[in-house]
Amino acid sequence: MRVEQTLGVIGASEGCSRNRYYRAFKPNLSRIQSFSYDYPIYAFPALPKYLCCFSPHYDARRNDNAPLLDVQPVKPVVNTVAPADTTHAYALLEQKQFAAAAKEAKDLAANHPNDPEAWKIAGFAELNLKQYAAASNDLEKAVELQRGTKQQDPNTESALGQAYVLSEKFEQALPLLVAATTRSGSQPDALMLYYRGIAEYRTGKPADAERSFNAVVKLNPKDSLSLFYLGQIALARNDLDGAIAALNRATVNDGRLAAGWMLLTSAYLRRAAASTDTAKADADYLNAVRSGEGLIKVRTDAEAVTLLGQALIGSKQYPRAAAVLDRASTAADATGVTFYLLGVAHSRATNFPKAIIALETAAKKSPDDVNVYRELGYAYEVTKQYAKALAVYQKGATLAPGDSDFKESIERVKPFAK
Repeated sequence: MRVEQTLGVIGASEGCSRNRYYRAFKPNLSRIQSFSYDYPIYAFPALPKYLCCFSPHYDARRNDNAPLLDVQPVKPVVNTVAPADTTHAYALLEQKQFAAAAKEAKDLAANHPNDPEAWKIAGFAELNLKQYAAASNDLEKAVELQRGTKQQDPNTESALGQAYVLSEKFEQALPLLVAATTRSGSQPDALMLYYRGIAEYRTGKPADAERSFNAVVKLNPKDSLSLFYLGQIALARNDLDGAIAALNRATVNDGRLAAGWMLLTSAYLRRAAASTDTAKADADYLNAVRSGEGLIKVRTDAEAVTLLGQALIGSKQYPRAAAVLDRASTAADATGVTFYLLGVAHSRATNFPKAIIALETAAKKSPDDVNVYRELGYAYEVTKQYAKALAVYQKGATLAPGDSDFKESIERVKPFAK
C-alpha cells in the first residue's frame, strides 16, 4: 500500500491514485528540533514450560513425557525479496495515527529492508511527528531503494528535501528542492519554492533565495514568511525602502509575526536616522512607533520594549518613552542600552536626577560605550556637578581620543571642577 494519499495531492496525476504526496506544512523555522529513532527489539514468544526446562543432559528415560529434541527459539529470517504488506500501516497513516504508523512501518522495514514503501510510510509518519532527523534517515532509504530499482518517486524525493530543511541539512536539501520546483509539465508548488528559498538563504545564496521567495509571493501574495525573508534580504543590502515595503505586507498578513515587527521597526529607525528631510524623518519615527506598538502586542521582553522606547525618543515623545523604558529596565534581561535610552528620555524631559541614575547604571553595564559618558557628563554638568562631569568627559575622551565634543566639554567644565 503506498503512502502518497495521506495529506493531499501536490502535482500528482489524477490517473494514478497512489502517486500522491502528503501536503507539507510550514513550521516555525525559529525552533527546529531533531529526534533520534531507536530500532525495535523483537521479543520472541514464550516457550512452553516443558521446552524451557529441557536439557540435552536430562535423562529422558526418567520422564516419559519429555521431548526427544532440545528445541531452541529461532531468530526470524529477514525477507530481502518479497515486499511487505503495508496496508495496515498506510491505513494508520491515513487516519493520522502517526506514532502507530511509524512503529508498524519500522517493524515492516526491519523484516523487509528492501521494500521502499515501508521506509516511505515511516518517513512520512515521522515528518508529521516532527521527528525530522528520523524522517530524513528513513526517506533517504526509500529514495535509495526507489532509485536502485529505477522507480523514482518525485514525491518521496520532495518530502526528503522538506525533511532535510526541517532538520537543517540545507546543502543536502537544495538539489532535491530545485528538482521539485523545476519539473517540466507542472507548476511549481508554493511550499516547495518556500523551502527552496530557505535552503538557498541558509547556504549563502541570497539572490537565488530572493527569486524563490518572490515566486512564492507571486503564487500566494499573503505568504507572510516569504515576505519576511524578502524584507530581511533587502535590509542586508541596505535597501530600506524595499525592506519596509515587504515587512509591512508581512505584518499586515500576520499580526503575530514578532520578527517581522522587530525588523520593520528597526528599518524605520534606520531610514529616519539616514534621512536629510526632517519631515520624512519625523514620519518614519512615527511609523517606527506604530510598528513598535505592534511588536509589544506579541513580545514584551526588554529587547522589544527597548526598541519601542527608542522609537518614542525619535518621535520626541520623551515622557512616554521614559515610562516605557522604565518598565523595560526592571526586566532581568535589561541591557546597558535600555538604561542608556532611559537616561536619554529622562534627560530630554529635563528630569536630570532620574537621568543620572539610569546613565550611571548604563555605564556599569556598558563601560566602553562612549555615548553613555557623553549623556552622563551632560547631566552632571547641567546639575552643576562639575567634578563628576569632568571625570566622565575624560573617560569618554580616553575611549574616543579623536572626538572633539569631549575635548570641548572638558575645557568647558574644567574651570568649575574642584
